[in-house]
Amino acid sequence: MNKQHRKDVPFPHSLRFKFIVSYIVIIVVLLVLLNTYPMLATQNLIFRNKQSTLESQTSVMASYLSELQELQADGVAQVMTALNDDGLTRVLVTDDSGLILYDTASDDTDGTRYALFAEITQALAGNVVFQSAYRDGAFRSGAASPVVYRNVIIGAVYVYEYDVDQAEMIQGLQDNLWKLSVLFFAIAVLFSIFLSHQMTSGVSRLLSGIAVLREGEYQHRADVRGKDELALLAEEVNELAERLEQTDEVRRRFVSDASHELKTPLASIRLLTDSILQNDQIDMATTREFVADIGDEAQRLSRITEALLVLTRLDDAQEVPSAVLDLRDSVRDAAHLLAPVAREREVTIRLELKERCPVRSNEDDLYQILFNLMENAVKYNLPGGSVTVSAWQAEGKVLLRVEDTGIGIPEADRDKVFDRFFRVDKARSRAAGGTGLGLSIVADTVRRWGGDITLGPGPVRGTWFLVTFPLAQEEESS
Repeated sequence: MNKQHRKDVPFPHSLRFKFIVSYIVIIVVLLVLLNTYPMLATQNLIFRNKQSTLESQTSVMASYLSELQELQADGVAQVMTALNDDGLTRVLVTDDSGLILYDTASDDTDGTRYALFAEITQALAGNVVFQSAYRDGAFRSGAASPVVYRNVIIGAVYVYEYDVDQAEMIQGLQDNLWKLSVLFFAIAVLFSIFLSHQMTSGVSRLLSGIAVLREGEYQHRADVRGKDELALLAEEVNELAERLEQTDEVRRRFVSDASHELKTPLASIRLLTDSILQNDQIDMATTREFVADIGDEAQRLSRITEALLVLTRLDDAQEVPSAVLDLRDSVRDAAHLLAPVAREREVTIRLELKERCPVRSNEDDLYQILFNLMENAVKYNLPGGSVTVSAWQAEGKVLLRVEDTGIGIPEADRDKVFDRFFRVDKARSRAAGGTGLGLSIVADTVRRWGGDITLGPGPVRGTWFLVTFPLAQEEESS
């Protein structure tokens, strides 16, 4: 048999690939945040520190310069020299018109240069100004403050700082973060591949197991360990496989038994017809006897076929019309139809029917249950025996009991009597016209309507069957 194996999922469409990509995306986002947030936080901290420092320095310088009452180049130079501004890259002082009076970046203070900085302009307008930027490996920071004498702005102080030391610290921190990020990324990728493999290997094994089951190898079981949802799914698949295996075994046995049961009457018919056709000297009486035997075998085939059709209908579990019926009516109908057979076999049928026994079913199914049980009780009884049929209500149930005084069923065979084609006494069953399907049909039909059936030995001899149905509500019949 050619087996069609399951198709492998392309890696870009597989769960493993999706897990890996998801992990990598999450890792990349985290690493970007790890590299961005500390850098921005550190830069902001340095900016705030520089703002505090430079504004404080310009405020001190402006305070000292305001004592001069009028800003002149010589006086400003003396004050600024005394303040010692060596830590700054540039210090610049102007009068109220923006004329440069002092500039550490140039010795040219001849009174002809004006400061055209925006910071100076804002400071002369009475504002304290600060600006800072980090670019090209350095912090570039500047601050300006007005020089005020008796509420009159007489000039402005501007300081500028070019800081590479803290910029190198920031750059070193960023380089270290990138190195760590690359290392973490490599480790995380390997871990994500391993983790995705662990998570999807169970799915792969489960898919392989399902593919094997699809090919009809129901004895296969998926091997997925653990206590997660995937392990529970594997358990469900294994339980399904076990049920399929049991069902397949029952099907095979049923087909084998059905073939055997059909083959026997067919072989008899073939033998009888060959005997008629091959014997030119056969007399009419023998011919009629053979034809009668052929008719009996044909009737047997018909009974087996009808029983198989009934079982097929029950197995399909198709919806059928139902109604609330009184079990007693079906008991009386079956007893009336079996009365001639009972008289012929010298068997007495007793009915013990008490209060109304409403059950939900349909007439054909209910009659078939009763007829099969009562017919078996009559056919496998002894001359002078009896069949007692009782029906009553108890604890929300409707109970039916069919008891006979016949040959009984051995204890070893009681668990098998509802199996298809099973006969306790095959020779006597065939002689009685049995197919071995009657009790199987009864059991399946009872379960179809939510009931249950059990059996046991009679008090002296014979067998009893007890059928339990759910009690139907009377108003359901409206």
